[in-house]
Amino acid sequence: MPVSETVVLGKSVAIFHPDLVNLYGCVVGDETKIGAFVEIQKNASIGARCKISSHTFVCEGVVIADEVFVGHGVMFINDRFPRATTEEGGLQTEVDWQVEQTFVGERASIGSNATIVAGVRLGVGSMVGAGAVVTKDVDDYAIVAGVPARVIGDTRKRS
Repeated sequence: MPVSETVVLGKSVAIFHPDLVNLYGCVVGDETKIGAFVEIQKNASIGARCKISSHTFVCEGVVIADEVFVGHGVMFINDRFPRATTEEGGLQTEVDWQVEQTFVGERASIGSNATIVAGVRLGVGSMVGAGAVVTKDVDDYAIVAGVPARVIGDTRKRS
């Protein structure tokens, strides 16, 4: 099921290797490009003119605004306290946990191998360094890097 019938694709979306992706129940905006080995789950939304690079995982509850760059191997998380089983020992189902929403603002950029923890907001024009682990909200235009990610600059002050 590389691209499910439940996916809503905007105009001129480019999926370069449709047999090597897993998209279901999501929305992808106009002119967005999606690389190989990307998974975008149900109830996730990708804006227009985004680039989602290979090996990226966009889980349920993630909203990515327009013109966002997502580097290779970026991982989004939608549950801060994941468990395989319930207190009684049965396998968890969707009713046993609650999706935490994550939002990525317009023109943000996320470097390769970054991890975005559930429930955070990445601000407009913000930049996440490669390999960063984002555990808190990132202000508009902030540049963050490290584990955990910390502010190291401002995208408006680049030389």
